[in-house]
Amino acid sequence: MSTLTVRKLDVDLAQGFGRHWNGGDAYRTQLFNALSMSFPLGEQMFIDAVRAVPQECLTDPALRAEVKDFIGQEATHRYIHVQYNKELERQGLPYTREAATKKRIARIDRMGVLNQLAITCALEHYTAMLADGVLRHPHWLEGAEPQMRTVWTWHAVEETEHKGVAFDAYRAAGGGYWRRVLWYVHVSLMFAFETFLQTCFNLRRDGLLFKPRTWGSAVKIWFGRKGLAGHLLKPGLDYFSPRFHPWQHDNRHLIQAWLDDNSAAWRPVRPQAA
Repeated sequence: MSTLTVRKLDVDLAQGFGRHWNGGDAYRTQLFNALSMSFPLGEQMFIDAVRAVPQECLTDPALRAEVKDFIGQEATHRYIHVQYNKELERQGLPYTREAATKKRIARIDRMGVLNQLAITCALEHYTAMLADGVLRHPHWLEGAEPQMRTVWTWHAVEETEHKGVAFDAYRAAGGGYWRRVLWYVHVSLMFAFETFLQTCFNLRRDGLLFKPRTWGSAVKIWFGRKGLAGHLLKPGLDYFSPRFHPWQHDNRHLIQAWLDDNSAAWRPVRPQAA
């Protein structure tokens, strides 16, 4: 039986949201926006990777059920972020890395299933680390519009819930240590580079790329107290351990706290075909 729940979120992004919805802070807003822009293509890649695992490798019924619900959760995330990104386009913020990302994913699609899963595991680890920070450090979304806070915290909860699924599927398919960590190094560099470029483009469209207050905010959110850099460092390095597993960092209490506080924001649904 699966431990995951596919949820329908009670938000309507067609109503739009503010240009600097994250507490009026341009850098924080445009960083989160840059992440959202990459999600629909990335989440479809994750779905395709776990679907490609031969069923004879998934001998554990619980893992088979979790793979199915992983797909359901990621399909729902993709749908919400497509709506999110349409509003960004209306605001004059297109996803400039789309063509390059599609070409990269096309190359990945031609690789074997173990490489696809190793890349998915690496990116899922980054989403899990960021999700933990969103739930653990409220100042990352301090002053955010309520609807946008709900979107990001809901996404963080579900990324946390399923953070071990792709990893378990990779091991079940016979994936080993060196493939996993070498792809992690590559993914780390590409993820940082692509996110930086898109964030800078968004800020340039705002006319705020070269403003001192923009980069003052960047320094604070990255290197300030409970900032992104410090939050990512240890769990990011933990991935290199031969004994690593995502649930060695057990943060289920963050999931339950959000569910308890936001029961009116969602309802469970059956997984949808992607």
